[in-house]
Amino acid sequence: MANAPIRPAAVAGAFYPADPRALQALVSDLLNAAMPIETVHWPKAIIVPHAGYVYSGAIAANAYASVRGARDFYRKVVLMGPCHRVAVEGFALPASQWLATPLGEVAVDRESWEALQQLPDVSVNEEAHAQEHALEVQLPFLQSVLAHISVVPIVVGRTTPARVAQVLEQVWGDETTLIVISSDLSHYLNYAQARACDKATVEQILDLQPGLGFDQACGALPVNGLLLAAQRHHLAATLLDQRNSGDTAGGRDRVVGYASVAFSTQRPHVAH
Repeated sequence: MANAPIRPAAVAGAFYPADPRALQALVSDLLNAAMPIETVHWPKAIIVPHAGYVYSGAIAANAYASVRGARDFYRKVVLMGPCHRVAVEGFALPASQWLATPLGEVAVDRESWEALQQLPDVSVNEEAHAQEHALEVQLPFLQSVLAHISVVPIVVGRTTPARVAQVLEQVWGDETTLIVISSDLSHYLNYAQARACDKATVEQILDLQPGLGFDQACGALPVNGLLLAAQRHHLAATLLDQRNSGDTAGGRDRVVGYASVAFSTQRPHVAH
């Protein structure tokens, strides 16, 4: 497949503002309201939600605030999330070499992009990325908190948690590589049911116990893969925020759950 130069923003104006100034102001407000973690070591990985900012932006901001002080530290960000619109076998990379948002363009990490294509279950599939929001909604936050990054955007299709962990190992990198796993939690339960379900899910994540089902997290495969990798690398998980759409901008009859979690080599202290 020929390389498409730039993937245009697909959900600007829907999941987040299309106007650059409005978007920057909203992201700044969300970050300024966040409660960051205090740690000697920057997180190696974070789990973040991917709904519209009015619903989950504040929860995501608590994860991104944890790396806000590392503006010049991280150099590469691995973005991994589920596919919502296109069926994918294995893993899909974009053909595009730049990802655009109203805040500008982020380069795809060419070295990782080429290396991953050597794996038998990794394909270049622009269609899988073209309308996918799970990765795109992370970009304005990354553009706001980190200064000198390239990204490795990976859509996860039909595979296994063990295979996700193996692919993560390929791009794990050193301390200057940040892993970002995009996933919401339960979908369309009532408020009380969602709180109970998501509480159990978060406890499982904090215990680094893979085996999450798709009823617990739409990004169960990448989350489970990260948990396996976190075990191997002796990372500790810290809950930064856990809410649902009934807490933010929606009704409470049918809600979607969200959490942000940080993984680091030592358990951080959450500032209050």
